[in-house]
Amino acid sequence: MIIAVLKEPASDTRVSLLPEHIPSLKKWNVDVIIEKGAGEKAFASDKAYADAGAKLLDREAALQSAELILSINPLSEQDTNQCKARVLFGLFQPLYQPAMISEWAAKGFTVFSIDMLPRTTRAQSMDVLSSQANIAGYKAVLTAANMYARYLPMFMTAAGTVAPAKMLILGAGVAGLQAIATARRLGAVVEVFDTRPAVKEEVMSLGARFIEVEGAASAAGAGGYAVEQSEAFMQKQKAKIAESVAKADIVITTAQIPGKKAPVLITAEMIETMRAGSVIVDIAAATGGNTSLTKNNETVVHNAVSIIGDSNLPATMPGDASKLYGKNILNFLQLIVNKEGNLHLNFEDDLVKGTCIVHEKMIVNDRLKSLIA
Repeated sequence: MIIAVLKEPASDTRVSLLPEHIPSLKKWNVDVIIEKGAGEKAFASDKAYADAGAKLLDREAALQSAELILSINPLSEQDTNQCKARVLFGLFQPLYQPAMISEWAAKGFTVFSIDMLPRTTRAQSMDVLSSQANIAGYKAVLTAANMYARYLPMFMTAAGTVAPAKMLILGAGVAGLQAIATARRLGAVVEVFDTRPAVKEEVMSLGARFIEVEGAASAAGAGGYAVEQSEAFMQKQKAKIAESVAKADIVITTAQIPGKKAPVLITAEMIETMRAGSVIVDIAAATGGNTSLTKNNETVVHNAVSIIGDSNLPATMPGDASKLYGKNILNFLQLIVNKEGNLHLNFEDDLVKGTCIVHEKMIVNDRLKSLIA
């Protein structure tokens, strides 16, 4: 089998595989094509790929030579029209792009979207959302610290004592937990809100205070994701968050619900209670944002508070982001590539079935089908 790795759009510095990943595929009797320049922004040269055993081609030739295409971002219509490969594999966020997925189904592609991977213990080594969210949480804190006009830790000097920054983190998933750890290492005082009481112990173990709001809907059956909450709970949550926002110097927001617009947790009125020079970093910006003023890929200043909308923080660390993403992909490919190096789609495997969204001109993923119906 031949796998091709495409160069990502200019806004994304990552690449699906690094040169260090190529030898594993060669051992599986899989040949690898790399689009020329695909790894440049991740500090992986064409020569390094060639030395690892990959073949370098231009985009059109890569699309027409491979059986499986690896691309983090969705292919363009021009790409799919030129594509000889019948299998597409990437981080396509199909719950937000049903029309595109329907088009791919009509063209006869088999499509795997790694963000649809069931979140089970067995899937942890393939969990791209977690590996990339870990980076996002880390960089969100560093981004905020860089923008913030004061110290994060407490300093006692001859000129006086500087109080530590107060940080509020909304959401204690993978990104939120990494943000807590990073903020605490930098000396900030951290408060955390999450609708799932089960994460309280993890939050406290990292040295942060957990804000509790009673009456949250259980997320036990949501596979590790957040769920929508009742109106009554939302009102209680809003009041509690408003109280914490008013005291915070930095806010990191990470709350998202798969397939839906991000919940607005911070209003303009709340932002106006923050002191001048405060910073908000909104990781959920691509799906609408957790503040009412968030704009994706922009920094908005409101009442002297900076609101940074950035859902692509992993791309600011392309070396490690690509390293971890590539390892996740290799671990999954072992499920669909047999010992002879041929494609073998075993839909009896729950991970293969759950990650596949289109096959034989039909949308096969249950979550996506319910959205389109």
